[in-house]
Amino acid sequence: MTGTSRPAAQARWSDRSGFRFFTPLKVRFNETDLQGHVNFGQFYFYFDVGLTEYMDAIGYSYTQLLADHSDLIYAESHCNYRSPARWPETLRIYTRLGHMGRRSLRFEFEARAEPEDRLVADGHIVAIVVSSGGFDPAPIPDGLRRAAEAFEDRTFDGDSSVRG
Repeated sequence: MTGTSRPAAQARWSDRSGFRFFTPLKVRFNETDLQGHVNFGQFYFYFDVGLTEYMDAIGYSYTQLLADHSDLIYAESHCNYRSPARWPETLRIYTRLGHMGRRSLRFEFEARAEPEDRLVADGHIVAIVVSSGGFDPAPIPDGLRRAAEAFEDRTFDGDSSVRG
């Protein structure tokens, strides 16, 4: 997960179909390009903020993951750009855990512009759990599994495959 100089966003509960969580982010001028819209690479930073805030919201922070001697490595990412986002729009970064295997997690995202709820981008990040201090694959910590299942109100099957 990347560090950010952005202050912690105020997380919100969501009733959006399929998403129980979002965090608002205001587009900053320096995130736009000469065409006047958010540069495509910024959406990965937005997704990372959504993921980090989501973990806090479910009650299992990144700090807790490290305390459990585990870490995450982003193994795959994808973003579909649907419409331009511009400064100074506020985006809602909707986040959910779409899949949890034995060692991998698939976080799914939608970025929507306020107030009209316009879809700006959607995508996913697949993260692999590793032992902290190395790259050895490790099982998902029980605390993370319990927190995600309680928050999402579902049981994840533990299948090690990742759905595309």
